[in-house]
Amino acid sequence: MITNPILPGFNPDPSILCVDGEFYIATSTFEWFPGIALYHSYDLEHWELVGHALVDEQHVDLSRLPSAKGVWAPSLTYNDQEKQFYLAYSLMYSHNARYFDLDNFVVTSPLITGPWSKPVFLHSVGFDPSFLHDEDGKSYVVCLQWELRNGDGRPDSIVMQEYDCGERVLVGELCEIWKGGTKRGCLEGPHLYKHKGYYYLLTAEGGTGYGHSVTVARSKSVWGPYEGAPNNPLLSAAKDFDESDNAEYLKPQRFNPDSPLQKTGHASLVQVTKDYWYVAFLCSRPFVPELRSTLGRESSLERVYWTGDGWLMLGNNQKIPRLEIESPPIHTKKTVLHSLPDCGTTWFRESLPAHFITPRYPLHRFASLSERPGFLRLSGKQSLCSLDVVAFVARRMQSLSVVISTQVEFNPDDWRESAGLVIYHDHMNYRFLRITYDQEQNKPVLMITCLANGVREEHRWVELKNAIPIRLALVVQERALRFYWTEGPGKPLYEEQGWQQYKESFDTSELSDEFSEYGESTGTFVGMACEDFKMHQKSADFAWFDYQQGSLG
Repeated sequence: MITNPILPGFNPDPSILCVDGEFYIATSTFEWFPGIALYHSYDLEHWELVGHALVDEQHVDLSRLPSAKGVWAPSLTYNDQEKQFYLAYSLMYSHNARYFDLDNFVVTSPLITGPWSKPVFLHSVGFDPSFLHDEDGKSYVVCLQWELRNGDGRPDSIVMQEYDCGERVLVGELCEIWKGGTKRGCLEGPHLYKHKGYYYLLTAEGGTGYGHSVTVARSKSVWGPYEGAPNNPLLSAAKDFDESDNAEYLKPQRFNPDSPLQKTGHASLVQVTKDYWYVAFLCSRPFVPELRSTLGRESSLERVYWTGDGWLMLGNNQKIPRLEIESPPIHTKKTVLHSLPDCGTTWFRESLPAHFITPRYPLHRFASLSERPGFLRLSGKQSLCSLDVVAFVARRMQSLSVVISTQVEFNPDDWRESAGLVIYHDHMNYRFLRITYDQEQNKPVLMITCLANGVREEHRWVELKNAIPIRLALVVQERALRFYWTEGPGKPLYEEQGWQQYKESFDTSELSDEFSEYGESTGTFVGMACEDFKMHQKSADFAWFDYQQGSLG
């Protein structure tokens, strides 16, 4: 059996693809650098993060973008005539006045691991571009069109244009091909496929919150007209509703307690064998009754089959997807080297594992693995609230039971200097266990900074006799977040007793899309940070970072 979600933690908008019997998924990364996470599997069950597509800051400018802007909804396809992977994506800059200012691009590569080409501009008519490479050699780009003529901006229709792969340019007219298959509104996320003489259009409707769904349409001609499936929506956690005029995306009133996965939608289709087809879709697992999804939007799979009249149906003959589904009959001896999530201790050598990423700017702006070999050196930059350069290296939190530890050497001599361990949703919602300096006491201290929608609370913990080195840890157990520390070099928290625990626990659910007023659609991260908003010079040396899934003890 395959257990959902297959890509836990912040992994939204999965675009799945099979090439030569191997499987790939691309997911959105928003303001995080490098952009577009790329996963690989041999069996659909075990997945490995093999890298990112947008690794050159000259090719993707995320500078000063607010949380949840940046790289949206990658679409991964394969041009069999060129033997090239194609990745189309949106670069979202602003939602101001609901204009949704963005640009759409495509990059290509003969290998999933790159190097990927310089981005080629497509257009800016709306978000979620996706390619179809047809059997006759022609290629097409489908996309959501953003409507601005009648009141507030909102999703309108799916449009399509032909693409010249040789010249790398769109040609012909931009044509509207589909207005949606339900009355849920918020049409988006198109993917176009060809099967047994029909062109099939998969779309998302209902908004990316609790009304999210997957719908299907088909046509004998790529240009339409398209007819909606009689069983639309194909997949949804939410029961049917009519809110075609409601552009609000979250729709908490559409939460369905009977569904084990929520916010289910934005799907892509893959054929595994003659009789085994699957859709990859995004989902979330919120705390109830708060309806707060600390892990963010994740990626899951559901089996589908073709009905006798040529439509898709979920493998359970229902609309609500399952936590466990049947594995395909794949006989392979190949397995991924590091199945998700990547747990254990990271020792800082010549390079960081792919699951470590940074907000908006690349690592070299503030970090070094060579200045002090065997350590990750972070040079303090602006506060974690800043939209400019922040010295913060993090990874996705992929379970609600984790034990995170690190060892750091840091010698502050000013209250503006801090370094330590962070659990982070966005630039206005995080918890920072930090070593800093008490100017009046003339000694280092350990503090916890809590930011909840920009409201800051400081928790003074203990005066430190010596801040070199100390070990810091955090433990998440469902809704409860707890912090720990101990002096001197040694082992992670889960391996050793004698650590001191802070008296209070904190609410994990506040690190979520639903709670945040400043960012949505991402997820919670854990990592290491260094601040110096005096001279941007003070550095912290981290010896290791340990991520363990499961409860303490």
